[in-house]
Amino acid sequence: MRGPLAEPVFGTTSVTLLTEGTYPHSHGGVSVWCDQLVQGMPDVDFRVIAVTGTGREPLAWELPANVHGVDCLPLWGPATGRPPRRRELRRFLTGYERFLSALLDTRQDPWQERAFAEELYGLAHFAERGTLSAALRTEAAVRALSRVWNRPHLPTAAARPTLHDALTATDLLEHALRPLVARPPSEGVTHAVSGGLPALPGLLARERYGTPFLLTEHGVYLRERYLGFRTEPYRWPVKALMLGFFRLLARETYRRAALVTPGNRYNRRWEEHGGTPPERIRTVYNGVDPAAFPPAGPEPETPTLSWAGRVDPIKGLETLIRAFALVRKEVPAARLRLFGGTPRGGEGYRTDCERLAADLDVGDAVTFEGRVEDIRDAYAAGNVVMLSSISEGFPFTLIEAMSCGRATVSTDVGGVREAVGDSGLVVPPRDPERMARAALKLLHDPALRARMGEAARLRVIEQFTLRQTISAFRDIYHELAGARRPEAAPTSAPPMALAAGGAR
Repeated sequence: MRGPLAEPVFGTTSVTLLTEGTYPHSHGGVSVWCDQLVQGMPDVDFRVIAVTGTGREPLAWELPANVHGVDCLPLWGPATGRPPRRRELRRFLTGYERFLSALLDTRQDPWQERAFAEELYGLAHFAERGTLSAALRTEAAVRALSRVWNRPHLPTAAARPTLHDALTATDLLEHALRPLVARPPSEGVTHAVSGGLPALPGLLARERYGTPFLLTEHGVYLRERYLGFRTEPYRWPVKALMLGFFRLLARETYRRAALVTPGNRYNRRWEEHGGTPPERIRTVYNGVDPAAFPPAGPEPETPTLSWAGRVDPIKGLETLIRAFALVRKEVPAARLRLFGGTPRGGEGYRTDCERLAADLDVGDAVTFEGRVEDIRDAYAAGNVVMLSSISEGFPFTLIEAMSCGRATVSTDVGGVREAVGDSGLVVPPRDPERMARAALKLLHDPALRARMGEAARLRVIEQFTLRQTISAFRDIYHELAGARRPEAAPTSAPPMALAAGGAR
């Protein structure tokens, strides 16, 4: 891959990739995308700052020579640093209470966003001094949250927050703020490959050194937090605090990014709504190498639906299994083959899916195949390739299957419709009946499958090649590096940061 895609330009650009739970410690679509970037630009010097679980995760990818290091920011390992001195703690609490007020105020006015940003960068100075985690774990920090929660004008007061709520929310916030301990890059370009927590080092670099900050969103981080917190086992005051944090962090991320590069036009609407000026949004689609994903060849003799991805609730496998049960009533010999690993912590979801298949009396025809050595085998295994997600960006599995010339049935989420066009069938998410009808339409019509498969491959070749993606980001990196202010001075420190600097 590296040979034909590399188009060196004179001069070297340095880029710090900012990731969370993906490259280089796990597999998946975003990790594939990161690997494509670093492999496709051997003339660019990359580093990675990776938000991880414990910091002990092994590398899942072999790093090319132009990736010069990986710094891990564990969210759930032991806290580091020292306790704050008494004067430091008093000054911390003054700013921290203002920070909490911003998170919980529902008026959504400019004061709220300004207060959040100022105090976020102030908290970063405590993190730099090694006292932030310990300060957040003090009894005084828990009491500060209880005071803010119970202010009469805030809606959380009506929910009567408990001490347990305060302890839970404080713990969640302490972990979420751990990336503030990162050493922000003072040179080159920072590139967050999602919104949320991995953007924090990029925001710090932009604030302190003027380092250009680029944001790519494959999915919409804030939307996925809203979806995820619907099923979290926390009471409303805890959810209100954390969703307030993620909402304001998204606003600050969009505000400070030199460019936002969504992976599809659907995401663009969220980013504009979040405050990104339209002129700073540039859609860059994911791409694949059509030579690496050639036509898959003969279809299986047994009518088969195949699926590829990680086993995760966001992938909507329960909808797919329910749809398959309806398909099997009309095509009794049909099979459903699911290719992909189960991430740590997702074992319960897989068990639920297996139980659902058994309850629907299709357990003998649904197989969890695990990770496959060659992902092309997953696409070749099906007469039709399925995508059942409830949220997506611009999914690699879809355009890879299209490149392999397979007909597809996909849910209408994210950039799926942009990818498929009229070369596949698109159905609403969480709708097993519509998904089943679409799958049956293709299973019953081999000529239609063949026409759609050919059209899908041609669409990839014309619009979604890896060469186009690499070229677009190469141009963006050099554009941002060239636009940086010479000798950019850090912005003035916010009030809490100044207080931290004077503490003894």
